Amino acid sequence: AEEEGLGAEDFSAYRTSEEFPYEAKGSALHVDMEREAVFLPIGGQPVPFHISTIKNVMMPDPDKATYLRLNFYTPGQALGKDAPAQMAAVVAKHKQSEDIAFIREFTFRSMSSTGLTQAFRLIQELRKRAKAKALKEDMEAELVVQAKLVRLKDARVPRLADIEMRPALGAGRKSKGTLDAHTNGLRFTGGKTGEHVDVMYANVKHAFFQPCHSDHIVLVHFNLHNPIMIGKKKVSDVQFITEVVEASEDVGSRGSVYDPDEIESEQRERKMRKALNRKFQEYTAKVEEVAKRFNFTNVEFDIPYRDLAFQGTPNREMVTLQPTVHCLVNLTETPPFVVTMREVEHVHFERCQVGSKNFDMVLIFKNYDLPPKMVSAVDMAQMDDMQEWLTQQDITYTLGTISLNWKGMMDMVRGFVADGIFWEDEDEDGNPRPPGWQFLSVDDDDDDDEEGGEEDSGEEEYQAQSEESSEEEEEDEEEDESFDEEDEESDYDEEEEDEAEGQDWEELEREAKVADKQRDQFEAEEDAKARPAKKSKTRR
Repeated sequence: AEEEGLGAEDFSAYRTSEEFPYEAKGSALHVDMEREAVFLPIGGQPVPFHISTIKNVMMPDPDKATYLRLNFYTPGQALGKDAPAQMAAVVAKHKQSEDIAFIREFTFRSMSSTGLTQAFRLIQELRKRAKAKALKEDMEAELVVQAKLVRLKDARVPRLADIEMRPALGAGRKSKGTLDAHTNGLRFTGGKTGEHVDVMYANVKHAFFQPCHSDHIVLVHFNLHNPIMIGKKKVSDVQFITEVVEASEDVGSRGSVYDPDEIESEQRERKMRKALNRKFQEYTAKVEEVAKRFNFTNVEFDIPYRDLAFQGTPNREMVTLQPTVHCLVNLTETPPFVVTMREVEHVHFERCQVGSKNFDMVLIFKNYDLPPKMVSAVDMAQMDDMQEWLTQQDITYTLGTISLNWKGMMDMVRGFVADGIFWEDEDEDGNPRPPGWQFLSVDDDDDDDEEGGEEDSGEEEYQAQSEESSEEEEEDEEEDESFDEEDEESDYDEEEEDEAEGQDWEELEREAKVADKQRDQFEAEEDAKARPAKKSKTRR
């Protein structure tokens, strides 16, 4: 059936009118949920319209009658982000054609609200299903087809029971079940629903085992080369966990330290942690053994280094980040954060200023088309440890004082790479420039130049400074000599003046004796005045 004047090759819900449903007849609106078509009565005949051609449907305010209005996608108007890709292509294909007529809208009126209200609800539901179906098809179109799981015929299949999978198979509910290791992959089977998810060994990029020490969960995590569909989501990270303590348990209302029940509860929790850690560790060893038996040598479980853990914000909240042999990860929070360090070319530290309490870390990938990943609000005390770890990973790093616009920065870098001058130490005009990523630390280099001017300016500046200092020393010596001569001359003149006045040592000695007598007499008079005052005070 042709719809809105378009050819059958564009939208085709029915090949002939004989395939129309029996209910689509007369002057009633009918919605075919299976074929995704809406039948509208036009001239007493049912005409099908594909749901993708309908832009929106609404019910205006009724008066004595009820109204239903359907608006369609037509050329000359904004299609919007929600427009189906196929319909947008059809509009673009026929907008210049003079032989094609588009219908803009239909309005139906009925004295009874029952039929139009039901049609309105069915059309809305069909539009919702069509959007979900198109979204799923788009996601599945980008997926790489995985191999089929080959079951292990051995009776002793490695199994991890009573675990939870994240993300869950369905929205709003936990997925608990068992995880079995087979010939070429693992299969998680839900306990109640029986749904299953397969993780192929060949698709495993990184495998992690994180025991529970201070955390409330123990987990195994798989980072995948190619994403897979779990429920309605396309994911690249799958993990299987067991909770040791409920995350929502109230730990603030603790009892007495010597409470026997409290002590027993802590001992029971400690034993549970050890048992779960041992259970998961034995399972990971069995999975590695099965994978290597069938030539899948890429499956090796990595354990994060707790000693090198630090706090940072890779997404929206502060989490604990831990380095591993090959990655930087956070596995306990959702969504997980996994960065393969061999894919990182350079790390830049932003906001490294004197007196700052934290800084930001930007991970730049070797593939310049990928946007850099940022971990913000890292404690400044972790700077030295992180630089040492990056050095061990053979990854260069730079420091800067400001935050950069990385979208524009990567556009500039891609331009430098395309011109072949990114790693050169000279630009096109022959002027010196910092090679590679060193341009990010230009400000710091300038500061270093100011602090260490002797090294950067060379021997000439040092010699000039030494010559100036030697000249200053010579001038100082000459001034000191002239000053000493002046002092000698001045002392000599003063002696001559004193002798010219005619005073000798005998006169000076007589004056000193007179002054001593006057002082002794004054002290005696003061003592005599003080004695009567003390006696009168004692009589009272």
